[in-house]
Amino acid sequence: MRPTLPLALLARSALSELAADGTQAEQMTSRIHNKMCGLLLSSWALLLLQLLGSGAVPISMDKTKVKEPETKPEEPPASVDTGLHYDRYLREVIDFLEKDQHFREKLHNTDMEDIKQGKLAKELDFVSHHVRTKLDELKRQEVSRLRTLIKAKQDIEGGNDIAVDHQALLKQFEYLNHMNPHTFEVDDLDRLIKSATNDLENYDKERHEEFKQYEMMKEHDRREHLKTLDEEERTKEEEHYEDMKKKHADHPKVNHPGSQNQLKEVWEDADGLDPEDFDPKTFFKLHDANGDGYFDEQELEALFTKELEKIYDPTNEEDDMIEMEEERLRMREHVMNEVDSDKDRLVSLEEFLVATKKKEFLEPDSWETLEQNQAYTDEEMREFEDHLAQQEQDLNLKAVDLRKQREELEKQQEQLNAQKIELQQAVEHMERLKSQKVEPPPEVHVEGNAIPEMYPVDDQLHPEQEGQPQEHPPADQDAAQEHHAQQIQDLGQHGLPQTRQDLPPGHQEAAQSQHTLP
Repeated sequence: MRPTLPLALLARSALSELAADGTQAEQMTSRIHNKMCGLLLSSWALLLLQLLGSGAVPISMDKTKVKEPETKPEEPPASVDTGLHYDRYLREVIDFLEKDQHFREKLHNTDMEDIKQGKLAKELDFVSHHVRTKLDELKRQEVSRLRTLIKAKQDIEGGNDIAVDHQALLKQFEYLNHMNPHTFEVDDLDRLIKSATNDLENYDKERHEEFKQYEMMKEHDRREHLKTLDEEERTKEEEHYEDMKKKHADHPKVNHPGSQNQLKEVWEDADGLDPEDFDPKTFFKLHDANGDGYFDEQELEALFTKELEKIYDPTNEEDDMIEMEEERLRMREHVMNEVDSDKDRLVSLEEFLVATKKKEFLEPDSWETLEQNQAYTDEEMREFEDHLAQQEQDLNLKAVDLRKQREELEKQQEQLNAQKIELQQAVEHMERLKSQKVEPPPEVHVEGNAIPEMYPVDDQLHPEQEGQPQEHPPADQDAAQEHHAQQIQDLGQHGLPQTRQDLPPGHQEAAQSQHTLP
């Protein structure tokens, strides 16, 4: 079973430049051609068996007493996950094209040169309306999915306020025509075939590179852990590491993948048959799980399970299951390179039978496992650690910068808090002043003689005197001022207010308003 494609590989596959030359188109279309032809042959074989069965001599019986068994519709074999980020879209398009009779017939009768020139894609114009409508719907759903992914990525990167140019961003997905997001056209089928072919060819290369990164990181972590130990603990840890390596290497001999010895073990252990009766053609049909006449990558990888169990056990500390999947990939690649002569990523019965007659099948070389072939060189390990050190340095500088920004923000927050406290205090002070404001007392009435109006003696001119030349007061005015002074003195003797300033607060304004000059 192929492991799930890592997210990093999906991102790189989605954003990589998808080149497509004639050879890649030929390989992909050949793969589709072979798959579809296999399905056609299987269908004809099934139909022939039904016709032979229907030709048997009938036996008379009372049909009213016979209960016909319930027939369950046969489910088609599950489509294989290619590991591409647009795998679902690819499989659904192919599945619906296979449902169109005209397209199936053209596919069966079209040679590889015509497929390479794009003549098969042009037949899309003649498929049924129902299939075209469904293909249009599939494309709209895929475009909507890509737009959702683009928007999600923008949200994660913090660009919520930036307008998204979906047309520009969709250019990176070359397996469909983004300029026409509504209908599935001939150009879309060409793009899909070429892009899938190119991506599948790069798939194994990407997997190997990721495994190399994994192995180097594992070794880096081990070295960093040793640095944290004292001398005695470090020695024990190194001894334990060497013991685990020896245990892992101590396993039965691994047969060369795809060799006669390796297939005979499967024939005996998995199929329960006598190795002396091994027959390549029978073996092929037994392990062609979907009966399409081809070994695909998953069917080939299933043949190596017995060999992998010799090396890896999930219950053992020394065995790494990620390394087991890499070993499976290496075995499958080796067999494909040796047997798949037309490079369509499928092994036909004819190719398989030809390979069983070669010397490499009968007398193979020994197979070197992963522990005998380190995934990286010493130079690659040094470059990897230098890269990690540079990344750590960049992160530390960024952490220092972020720390400074945090301190600056904390200072600004303190200043804002101080301003807030000052503002609150000012508001509270204004509220207190407002609540302590004294209302004017009621008007005071004095029994007995009314209080005559008192006027302060000053040299200021009253309003009606402004603008007039100031003259010396006449003699009778002097006498009046002396009389006024005498009145003030008499009031003081009786304990009454002598001037407006001596009046209560509410009566000073009243006296001022009543004041007129003689």
